[in-house]
Amino acid sequence: MNGAATAAGAFARRFGSAPEGVWAAPGRVNVIGEHTDYNGGHVLPIALPRTTRAAVGRRDDGRLVLRSLQHPDADADVALPDLRPGTPPGWAGYVAGVVHQVAGSVPGGLSILVDGDVPEGAGLSSSAALACAVALAVRDLLHLDLAPGDLVDVARRAENDFVGAPTGILDQSASLLCVEGHALLLDTRDRSSEQVPFDLTAAGLALLVLDTGTTHDHAASGYGDRRRECEEAAARLGVGLLREVPDVAALDVLADGSAEGDRLHRRARHVLTEEDRVHRVVSVLRSGADPRSIGPLLTEGHASLREDFAVSVPLLDACVEAAVAAGAHGARMVGGGFGGSAIALVDAGAVDAVTAAVADRFARESAAAPRVLSAVPSAGARRLA
Repeated sequence: MNGAATAAGAFARRFGSAPEGVWAAPGRVNVIGEHTDYNGGHVLPIALPRTTRAAVGRRDDGRLVLRSLQHPDADADVALPDLRPGTPPGWAGYVAGVVHQVAGSVPGGLSILVDGDVPEGAGLSSSAALACAVALAVRDLLHLDLAPGDLVDVARRAENDFVGAPTGILDQSASLLCVEGHALLLDTRDRSSEQVPFDLTAAGLALLVLDTGTTHDHAASGYGDRRRECEEAAARLGVGLLREVPDVAALDVLADGSAEGDRLHRRARHVLTEEDRVHRVVSVLRSGADPRSIGPLLTEGHASLREDFAVSVPLLDACVEAAVAAGAHGARMVGGGFGGSAIALVDAGAVDAVTAAVADRFARESAAAPRVLSAVPSAGARRLA
């Protein structure tokens, strides 16, 4: 049974009738460009083949009733006028945050059943996939005049304002805008985008996602602290966004000898050097050169995230070190940090060797072997049924 049929069948069993449609949105992994999005920089994500599905139907009692196959003990049933930040809590808040923005268009209410296979807490944007699937479903079902960029904003506000997770627009843009076989080059300042060819299979490569099993939560983690530090660094430099700083040398004024100045200098240095890495990776991919040559830039990015931005953790470092030692062309942590996953660019024939080497390293660290996923550049959000 495919994902659409599973979600539709579960909806029918729970609500007593077939849904009016099933929509899906993918998780994402960022090839390069970590923590540049909320600083006005560029990012280069791909959509994953793993998706969150939302089966949706209209009601006539003015309520929002939510069910999740992944959270069977956390149902939600709320009158539309009672939707507000924090109500309902947990996973349902991402759905409610979307519906809250268009509640005036759904006077009869909605029934929504959610299913999916995007790992939660792994840095693969499971929350954005959930919000984007529901945003697309509500747009289509209610015939709302919302362009893809509008849906990005709806999903982002659900996370930022309703749940309290201070994300940028990277996750939602990737989930809604990505195209199969391509990476999405997104300028987060003016929101222009370009589809960059990224055919791993043709090059004999695989991009592995190594889920360490150390979960994180944007709403509660140090992610918000990093955003505030970047904002403070920009303010001290007299710019609105760190993207506007001309070069790394211009950051020297931050290093005033104080601990805070040194910290802000390192945070800003990561953002500027990461922005440069995005452009260097894109230059390789546009040129048709061997994509293996982007590997060292991935590893360089991890070092910056570990040392300058201080968002890595020991298991992510171990993951990267073991993968590169076993022959990966490059590897780095992905996502907001403080847990989650790493990626490794490997030859297709070396997948088993790299996976085994990482598992062996984790065993020596007394940790369970990471779950390994293949990151095939896939399609963005869409209606399934």
